[in-house]
Amino acid sequence: MCEKCEKKPYYITTAIAYTSGRPHIGNTYEIILSDAIARYKRAQGYDVFFQTGTDEHGQKIEEKAKALGITPKQFVDDVAGKIKANWDLMNTSYDKFIRTTDEDHEKQVQKIFKKLYEQGDIYKSSYEGLYCTPCESFWTESQLVDGKCPDCGRPVQKASEEAYFFRLSKYADRLVDYYNEHPDFIQPESRKNEMINNFIKPGLQDLCVSRTSFKWGVPVDFDPKHVVYVWIDALSNYITGLGYDVDGNHGEKYKKYWPADIHIIGKDIVRFHTIYWPIMLMALDVPLPKKVFGHPWLLIGDGKMSKSKGNVIYAEDLVNYFGVDAVRSLCLHEMPFAQDGSITWELMIERTNSDLANVLGNLVKRTISMSNKYFNGTVNNPGCREAVDEELISLALATPKKVEEKMEQVRVGDAVEEIFTLLKRCNKYIDETAPWTLAKDEEKHDRLATVMYNLLEGIRFAAVLLQSFIPETAEKILNQLNTPERTLESLESFGHLNTDKVVENPEILFARIDEKAMMERIESDLAAKQKPVEVKKEEKEEKNEITFEDFSKIELKVGEVLKCEKHPKADKLLVSQIDCGHGDVRQIVSGIATHFTPEDMVGKKVIVVTNLKPAKLRGVESQGMILVGETPNDEELALALCELPNGSIVR
Repeated sequence: MCEKCEKKPYYITTAIAYTSGRPHIGNTYEIILSDAIARYKRAQGYDVFFQTGTDEHGQKIEEKAKALGITPKQFVDDVAGKIKANWDLMNTSYDKFIRTTDEDHEKQVQKIFKKLYEQGDIYKSSYEGLYCTPCESFWTESQLVDGKCPDCGRPVQKASEEAYFFRLSKYADRLVDYYNEHPDFIQPESRKNEMINNFIKPGLQDLCVSRTSFKWGVPVDFDPKHVVYVWIDALSNYITGLGYDVDGNHGEKYKKYWPADIHIIGKDIVRFHTIYWPIMLMALDVPLPKKVFGHPWLLIGDGKMSKSKGNVIYAEDLVNYFGVDAVRSLCLHEMPFAQDGSITWELMIERTNSDLANVLGNLVKRTISMSNKYFNGTVNNPGCREAVDEELISLALATPKKVEEKMEQVRVGDAVEEIFTLLKRCNKYIDETAPWTLAKDEEKHDRLATVMYNLLEGIRFAAVLLQSFIPETAEKILNQLNTPERTLESLESFGHLNTDKVVENPEILFARIDEKAMMERIESDLAAKQKPVEVKKEEKEEKNEITFEDFSKIELKVGEVLKCEKHPKADKLLVSQIDCGHGDVRQIVSGIATHFTPEDMVGKKVIVVTNLKPAKLRGVESQGMILVGETPNDEELALALCELPNGSIVR
């Protein structure tokens, strides 16, 4: 770290996680990525402030809480606790965890809204448009994709209500000028092109910034029937968390750390962070953040994670099988800069065995074991170099600079790859120098000692750099080397190992995994959690009489079929994604494919048994049952339809 950058402030944030449910590994990736950047900047000597947190208001949360019979605050307290525990599980080093239900945040949101209203940037009108409840977004007809929400693909409903609006169009030209003057503001660049071509050039529409159709939000203090809409509430966390005050009585952290050096967000919310947020700051006369990085998604195989699809992997499950650093390593190493990454159980096993166990773990154990075998763990460097040493030393010295360049470009996966390139070169160096052969010749004693020193020093270089990415493992390696030299500055020249003796018994960092045995264990554990039951074919004979109490045990609700497709392994089965109201979208497998096509099903409002035990039908989970009517000989089948709102109870 250069002296001019010493203790220079650096502010990094994640997007705040929406408290609608438990986070999966795709959600968790962002905090791991941001933590790696924060740790690296600290290692460079920056005074880092790393903020994350939760977004806790909105209609979806109000509906979920109501369905559970609890208050919205009780609901978000529970989910926020789970999110924070997940971030802690992944060994992330955030400095502040903000919640949008924090009293000081809500107070500033009210003041921000009022200031923008009083200066004419917010005005009152009425809204008639198409509203997506899951995304909490209004859309025009032209913005829809196949008549559905362009962000999540779900149906939209017509909505009309009195609302306040923010004059985005007033600042459009100024925003484009900022893009041009700060070409690195939006990364990757493809995201910037998308914002300009898809949203700014067609003309910015004024933004709806209040709602009256629900109550779970920050009240507009001068018009209490309105609550502040999600974007002003959520986005302002980046400054309120530092102590920003509309009246100018800013906290010391705001004075020190704002503007943010980088916002790390998912690619699906780039528009809100690079259009709405900058314009909001312009209206408040607040400096804009220096960079917004819209990272790609971490997918399951080749599909986006979805609870309704049943293809979700949770971080805590991965940690249970592989450990924290293995999960961190895969999330960081496998994610490309601009394209979506992929994770599967099988890939996790493969990468643990290849990169972590073979390349890293085996190198460290092998080298320290040889050092103990040949020199009783004593380390010295006679300087008996040969030509083969120079390539290793040259690569070791070049690697910190390569890592720095990649990290400056937010190419974190590429930075990790540079470190593993050095580790692979160390492994090759063992084969080239053959220490076991040198040990047989007493005259080669100094040469052997030099080779061992070069290996240990090469490992130290890698371990120092790995501290930002897999910190627990890096610390274990440095402890086994028994070296105090753990800073980036110590990598400016080759030869700072500074240890007299390595540990006697090297620890196994990553054990090789038997893929078959591990997959059997994982599948068994997951099956036990899902508790699948065998579904028997319905009997055709008359059923026994039941009591009203028996009938009252069945929960029937109105649900809308959002998506339907044929079962991949059964011609008679259809797999439907059904919105049962209040954010409950569930997957139901039905034996009706001989009577209905997937196209017949989409858009239908059906009656669903929602408290039926989940079952697996030919390998696909079903979370309920659709009611149909049929003739005695099964020749005709009809759906039981109902035009009540989604989630309505059928009695």
